[in-house]
Amino acid sequence: MTGGVDVRTAAAEFDRSAVTEDEAAAEEQRKQVLSLFPLEEWGELPLKRYALGQGEPSASRPTYCQLMEFGTPHLGSIKGGSAAKHIMYHHRSGDWRLAAPLRGMDPQDAWAELRGQFVRAFDRVGEGDFEALDDLELLRFGPALVTKSLATYFPQHFLPIYANEHLRSFVTLLGGAAEADAPAWRRNRQLRELVHEREEFEGWTGQEVMHFLYAHFDPRPRQRTIWKIAPGERGRLWEECRDGGFICVGWDELGDLGQYQNDTELKQALDAYWPRSSGGSLTLARRLLAFRDLEPGDRVVANRGTDEVLATGTVDGSYRFDPDRPEFHHVVPVTWDDSRAQKLSKPQHGWRSTFAKVDPALFARFTARRSDSAVDADQAQEGVPVALPEDVQAVLDALERKGQVILHGPPGTGKTRLALGVALALAGRADMLGADPVQRARAQAEMLHGDRVHLVTFHPSYGYEDFVEGFKPDVSTTGPGLTLSLADGLFHTLCGRAAAHPEQTFLLVIDEINRGDLPRVFGELITLLELDKRNLPVSLPVSKRRFSVPPNVRIIGTMNTADRSISHLDAAVRRRFAFLPVGPDSDAVSGAVGPLDLAAFFESLNTRITRHLDADHQIGHAYLLRDGWPLATEGDLAAAFHHEVIPLLEDYCLGRADLLHRILGGLVDADTGRPVLMSPQDLADALATEFTSGVPGPDA
Repeated sequence: MTGGVDVRTAAAEFDRSAVTEDEAAAEEQRKQVLSLFPLEEWGELPLKRYALGQGEPSASRPTYCQLMEFGTPHLGSIKGGSAAKHIMYHHRSGDWRLAAPLRGMDPQDAWAELRGQFVRAFDRVGEGDFEALDDLELLRFGPALVTKSLATYFPQHFLPIYANEHLRSFVTLLGGAAEADAPAWRRNRQLRELVHEREEFEGWTGQEVMHFLYAHFDPRPRQRTIWKIAPGERGRLWEECRDGGFICVGWDELGDLGQYQNDTELKQALDAYWPRSSGGSLTLARRLLAFRDLEPGDRVVANRGTDEVLATGTVDGSYRFDPDRPEFHHVVPVTWDDSRAQKLSKPQHGWRSTFAKVDPALFARFTARRSDSAVDADQAQEGVPVALPEDVQAVLDALERKGQVILHGPPGTGKTRLALGVALALAGRADMLGADPVQRARAQAEMLHGDRVHLVTFHPSYGYEDFVEGFKPDVSTTGPGLTLSLADGLFHTLCGRAAAHPEQTFLLVIDEINRGDLPRVFGELITLLELDKRNLPVSLPVSKRRFSVPPNVRIIGTMNTADRSISHLDAAVRRRFAFLPVGPDSDAVSGAVGPLDLAAFFESLNTRITRHLDADHQIGHAYLLRDGWPLATEGDLAAAFHHEVIPLLEDYCLGRADLLHRILGGLVDADTGRPVLMSPQDLADALATEFTSGVPGPDA
């Protein structure tokens, strides 16, 4: 049973005839692979016929890796991520990128080794010796490609499902035990055997099984980021994108985004091509990788400016690099719906750049309305389902998996706000997540006045007697002397209420959790936090009463890593909490103050802080917000910079004027560390010159 749907029932209701066309297309693609790359010719297959990145192969003679990733979608997808999945590929820099066991080898020698393992894999499967596959260590560096290859050449032995996590989910769904370190091909075989054991799948093909499992039990995240993507400056490419069924972006000099394995590598390429860029290259690198990794079913928005929705769309294919286009070579297929085209009642400041995240609540509101509606596009609609933001969903998933979570990151990154957002979702008030600050604050206050959610801030004097139980002065007595009476602590009280209402979830939010002496505060209850030890009774040492932690209790802690790193936490505490980073978000401060691009300044400043201090001492986006919006005036910018940012950095630099100067450059005196005085109007210009001109800072 998953999501309330029984596998047997769902299988009985599944329309297998709907897969017929896809199955025919898959067979044609399989024949193409067998024709271009016959199994008997693999032993002599040259490297130029295998690897990506060796020029642009023709459509009639693609390389093996190109055909498997881009030319055979009906055989199952292995798209997404970088070209590293192919074990070896030719990088546009001219270098060969090789998996770890091959590094340092001549490319031809490396290919001979890799090709030999492919041939041995094909031979062993042909002989029915599936266990021998696990001995081919080099193939473990490309499990999705290898498993798709095996399923293509031997469809009778494998299913067209290749992502290891997806296979693990499906194995568990069908009652199997998922081994922790099983390669994708072994898990694929395990899933196939489980399918064949169930009578409801009797006579089903691999294509039918694959389509059924993804249709009813898709293991991919329920909530994915919704991206706003501008189709060129002021939407100049919109008609082409709409008519062609795609979205495209520039930065063509980068070449195929599949060649970049991580954001750092892509950032370095951006810096090389645009050395005087505005300072947002790391953020841009992450956005481009997110664009590359869009999956079918993901939702996107095309915009013009900051207040116009041109259309909403659903991704229906995978990223490709198209050098035959005159410009904007990075392309993702999209099915567009322009019936929701509309002007928003207020601009979205984060929409100034090509990419921006769209708040799910906003997306739900303007997609629930036709373009000819007379109702304001930003008003909430009754009955519109509320989609949870990605960060809220991530915390909820971690709570479900672990029971308690610590949100950690630099100050000002919104950790407490996120914790309270999760609390609103658990309390059934997810509609308030996208509300204006006043409405949201009111909803949070109402929630905290109830019985299901408690907020507490730890401090050095907070103890076991405050949290669990202890003898405290009884202020209700009137006699002489001090009378002590046993009192339940906050957590004891919350657990009592949770035990009385097992159908509801109870949440404790602990702000600044690392400021308390956690072993002393939790005492013996630290053991009971583990989900498999919930309802396990212990005898409390003070009162000797029996106590247990109910399974419907959850805990969210927040901690500033600038105050104390995770490594300083007690090991027993670390084992029982999931740790989710909450970092600076440049999207939140997308805007401008005079000549200063706030997001570029924010990222450039944090880059310097990371270089000269460390990542834990970055500043959070909250320092550049006012009433939830990016700073918009020179006066607000000057106040935030001089009264909040500089004092924080002075504290971090521990009186070292030279260190502060390396971070802030010309904004402070190099000898004294004294901030340079200037008018608010001049400050915006000075910050733009210092941080967003593309000129490295001092001692960079």
